[in-house]
Amino acid sequence: MTPQANRDAASAPTGDGAMSSGVFPLVVDRVSKSYDVDGKIVPVIGDLSLSLDKGEIVSIVGPSGCGKTTLLNTLCGLIAPDAGRIRWYGRELAGQPQNVGYMLQKDLLLPWRTALGNVMLGLEIRGVAAAEAQDRSRAMLDRLGLHGFADHYPSTLSGGMRQRVALARTLVNEPAVLLFDEPFASLDFQNKLLIEGDTARLVREGGRSLLLITHDIEEAVSLADRVIVLSKRPTGVKAVYDIDLGGDRTDMMAARDSDNFSGYVRQIWADLDVVLQ
Repeated sequence: MTPQANRDAASAPTGDGAMSSGVFPLVVDRVSKSYDVDGKIVPVIGDLSLSLDKGEIVSIVGPSGCGKTTLLNTLCGLIAPDAGRIRWYGRELAGQPQNVGYMLQKDLLLPWRTALGNVMLGLEIRGVAAAEAQDRSRAMLDRLGLHGFADHYPSTLSGGMRQRVALARTLVNEPAVLLFDEPFASLDFQNKLLIEGDTARLVREGGRSLLLITHDIEEAVSLADRVIVLSKRPTGVKAVYDIDLGGDRTDMMAARDSDNFSGYVRQIWADLDVVLQ
């Protein structure tokens, strides 16, 4: 089967009725962003719309330097758009959105805290009782295959284990929406598959929503219900793919073995229009 791209937009509702319905955890409506570089206006994001539905995993891919991280920083309130609207659960973005978890390529673990201490950090800041924070954090480490490593410091853990601790730290706060920026990019293939599978399982079991920015097309297709392909700068939506792989969507090898998998990967690669410099 040859997958077809939906090039209309990123299935984002527009207009006040759709924007205020609260059905979509995240709606981005015609957002643009430029930077002033030495007195010259450099457009990065141009008239971009997308949505993230409840319980949906969406991957975003695009050419290097197209503004994917700028987009993520705009969505989470770290920088303001020049135009357009961003709404979380129907409310205009003001500051940083609530009940949203972030995970970056760097694990950013505190070296003086154990794995358990790192996972507990967010709960402590929120004022959760110490005993409850410890129990919840231990349980999350166990679910991510780190039973017996709670008292280990980051320097004694492998890269894959550190990313599992970072994932546990994100998920233990029970966010409704997750924003991931290349969190598995530095991992070897084996660890990447394992952590992708754990992520898909915990997101789907919890009915959470995940917006994943990645350069890895295979990762994007194997994880996501929908893949949004961005254009070169000023970036906009170039294509949208509804991913139909069948089977267990938490099994990353099974996803890659699907009859449709290579077709999606080839078409998305063609959409990226990558030219070697």
